[in-house]
Amino acid sequence: MIKRLLLALVLLASTLHAEIILPKVIGSGMVLQRESQAAIWGSADPGEAITISCSWLNKPINVKAGADGNWLAKLKTGQAGGPHTIKLTSSNSIELEDVLFGEVWLDSGQSNMEMPIAPVSSAYTGIKDWESELATADYPQIRLFQVGNIASKEPQKDVQPGVLIYGVKVPPCKWQNCTPETVKHFSSTAYFFARKLHKDLGVPIGIIDASWGGTAIEPWIGKKHLSQAGFDEIARKGEDKPDQPNARGISSRLYNGMIAPLMPFTLKGAIWYQGESNQARPQTYKRLMQAMIADWRDGFKSDLSFYYVQIAPFTYKQNAAYLREQQLQALSIRKSGMVVTTDIGDLKDIHPKNKQEVGRRLALQALANDYGMKVACDGPRLKVMEIKDSKAILHFDHVGGGLTVYGGDELKDFEIAGADKKFVKASATIVGDKLVVGAPEVKQPVAVRYAFSSQATGSLMNKDGLPASPFRTDDWK
Repeated sequence: MIKRLLLALVLLASTLHAEIILPKVIGSGMVLQRESQAAIWGSADPGEAITISCSWLNKPINVKAGADGNWLAKLKTGQAGGPHTIKLTSSNSIELEDVLFGEVWLDSGQSNMEMPIAPVSSAYTGIKDWESELATADYPQIRLFQVGNIASKEPQKDVQPGVLIYGVKVPPCKWQNCTPETVKHFSSTAYFFARKLHKDLGVPIGIIDASWGGTAIEPWIGKKHLSQAGFDEIARKGEDKPDQPNARGISSRLYNGMIAPLMPFTLKGAIWYQGESNQARPQTYKRLMQAMIADWRDGFKSDLSFYYVQIAPFTYKQNAAYLREQQLQALSIRKSGMVVTTDIGDLKDIHPKNKQEVGRRLALQALANDYGMKVACDGPRLKVMEIKDSKAILHFDHVGGGLTVYGGDELKDFEIAGADKKFVKASATIVGDKLVVGAPEVKQPVAVRYAFSSQATGSLMNKDGLPASPFRTDDWK
């Protein structure tokens, strides 16, 4: 009797198979990167054979789950368009419908990236013209995927709806067409970025939002890359802390819960708006950005383009110019670009409401650098300073149609110093593609600073309407 029971259990076990399981980001309505080898993955029984049939391919793709039950396949995608279907068959069958080919981007960062279009709380009170923007946000070929806010002690295999903070609705973690309803709680900056790309390129856009307000950069970097970049102490921080979904301040935990589960989804690039939570300790920010970008490029198995936003003027207690300087220096990172926001900040609100222009400027970076469009994407950037008599002559790159003034009739926020390192207010005059800077008190200039304070709103841009980054020519403490 016992032998028969054991035999029956063995026979029953042999007929049971774990079903194919897909991560949430692999689903109906998704956008796959056009003309690429797009990754899809999941889990099944170890050794289980899986057949993947794609409506645009002549032959099915066969893969087998590894000893750990995980499998991965690369799908050769074609030109922009759709809809397409993908059918996965093994012990069960899954059919993904309404799949488009287009351009896929990830957005991340803290509150200025997370800030939705509509007002949802005292922290997020709605962007400029939010009602009219929301009413017209109907773009069936812009697809939105919103990752839930969740921290994790270990890298996760899938994203989760997460916790409710700052009034942002807990997302369904699935691909959705962009409509006034689905985009209401979505990143406004990312939406305007996607909208500009969609209109200018005329192709479907997939945008994955993984952002969380009030977060520093360290939680967005995996432990391995923090250590490799020389941040061993930071990497170990919080090892003794419990695994809590709202532990957004602990190193690597947002990477584990919100970024790692998306890997290796095939992306064109990423956009990043963060820095406010690091402005009081700016010295290592460039190195942290290098570590994060290297981490994400490794995990997504792609040489991602990476465009980011320099923090806007605000009444910080410490001088945020040093954080902006680190962000400016991060332009040395390959395939990166930076958006300057000195002209569109709000000294009374750390969350400026003109997210339309932030998203547009980020899109200009992508259009110029990734899609070969002849559009200006950078404001004037200091190239070199020379001293002539009692004046400092500043030469710039990215002058576009020429240098000009914004916010008044005269250039402001310039300072100049001699060897005594005492800065005084300076006058600045545009002469062709150069600036001539001086002050009567400084007979022998040594250094110039521009908009080098937390609150400075600047005054210099090019005639393409893109402002110059704050800068200094010295490295004095």
